[in-house]
Amino acid sequence: MCRSRHPKPPGAPRLFARIAVIRGTDLIRLGIALLAVFAFALSYDALRQMGVAIHIRGLLTFAFPLVIDGFIAVGVGALLMLRTAPWYSRLYVWLLVGAATMTSIWANAVHAVRLNEQARQGDGLRLDNVTVGALSAIAPLALAGAVHLYIVVHHHPASHSHADVARDSANVASSTTDVAEAPQPPANPQDHEPREISPERLALARTAPLGRKGRASRRHIEATFRSRDLTIGRAEADKLKDTLQAELDTAASQQPQELDAVSASTAA
Repeated sequence: MCRSRHPKPPGAPRLFARIAVIRGTDLIRLGIALLAVFAFALSYDALRQMGVAIHIRGLLTFAFPLVIDGFIAVGVGALLMLRTAPWYSRLYVWLLVGAATMTSIWANAVHAVRLNEQARQGDGLRLDNVTVGALSAIAPLALAGAVHLYIVVHHHPASHSHADVARDSANVASSTTDVAEAPQPPANPQDHEPREISPERLALARTAPLGRKGRASRRHIEATFRSRDLTIGRAEADKLKDTLQAELDTAASQQPQELDAVSASTAA
């Protein structure tokens, strides 16, 4: 007795394609997280021994690596929170993160070179101090690199657009014979509307220079966001432009009324 094959819903290939895109992004983020964890563990071991060497007492030696490498993670969180802040604020945080990274590299190199100088001659592989110091810097550099990769992935998510997902879904559907042909429901117009504008992004848009005749310019708003390494779509830029233009029109209409009131009070 043969079993009846139930046709898959028409939206299944599209759903599977989107799941594949999401899983790919999650795998990349998981790989970055694992890289950061392993690099932190290697650097932690060297920095803890450096804490013992500078006579930090007892269990406090376990906290010494956290002060250095942990500051890098704190700095990353600050950079993500201040992504719409002025450039000098973000530059200050970048300098702090860079100082913590260079301190970690220097401490790892000193630790490796000193141990290499104290090692006894044997049959095993023996490297010079320069090579040992350079190789010991891999762990803190990998930690800093993982931090930078996370920032890049956070600012530039998966590049697969809805059109790419739809095209992949069509390819999957064409090769699947057990999917019943059914007309796709029309897309909801609300899906293409820009989401609610946050006060931070609106405040950043207000810093964009005005266009011709003192009117809000979408091109200038987009340039302002891209100068801060932020992404912005055309729909959101149009909505920001309309909001700013409405504010300009309101201010322009209130100005004559204020002048009339000042004139009337002066005449009285």
